[in-house]
Amino acid sequence: MRFFYSWLGSAEAFSRRHERPLVTLSYAQSLDGSIAVQRGLPTAISGQESTIMTHWLRSAHDAILVGIGTILADNPRLNVRLVEGPSPQPIILDSNLRTPTDCRIMQEHTRKPWLAAANTIAKSKLEMLEEAGGEGILLPVDRSGGIELPALLESIWKKGIFSLMVEGGAAVITSFLNQGLVDYAVITIAPAFIGGFNVLLDGDLSYRDGTDIFAFPVLDHPQFQQYGADLVVWGKVQYP
Repeated sequence: MRFFYSWLGSAEAFSRRHERPLVTLSYAQSLDGSIAVQRGLPTAISGQESTIMTHWLRSAHDAILVGIGTILADNPRLNVRLVEGPSPQPIILDSNLRTPTDCRIMQEHTRKPWLAAANTIAKSKLEMLEEAGGEGILLPVDRSGGIELPALLESIWKKGIFSLMVEGGAAVITSFLNQGLVDYAVITIAPAFIGGFNVLLDGDLSYRDGTDIFAFPVLDHPQFQQYGADLVVWGKVQYP
């Protein structure tokens, strides 16, 4: 796992320079880019070896972030269980505060989850979830009603988060990439064809300068390693 230290070792310096955490995107997909059989249906994709790698990666980050869709579909714990190391601070993108009070992350995590919600949310909703063990972070929303990601990153940086691992789901992954906020990516590719729900929504991350020439975010000097049957690809994300 030492290859990850090349960027995580400089996370604090990066975050002080940019006034936001260094962001690592990490998720598992099939050969055809599916992350589930269908939207909202939990689907085990990665094998045991690559899952252990993911838990190590979690332990190396200050915080881990998922969207409310992942909480409702998968009910994840977002902690470190398969390796020795600390569990990262869990963060849920939940503009309308739909997080169930009895979900695993509220009941079983050793850290109080941060709930990133719209600053117009009803006070009663926030109080209910904070009484159940969460902590609200109220933020402005964009035109689509989602949390403004730059504002979120600045807010958690001010709370001492220098490195953030983004695990999903599809809407969150797409938003971070669309806004150029992913610094590194670690993608687990399982050797299976699923034909299900794709990792990217709307499917167009191309940049065009008034021409017919397409440019896309790419991994700069990508590297890879096999874990069991899975192939893990990682690298720095470079934008056009």
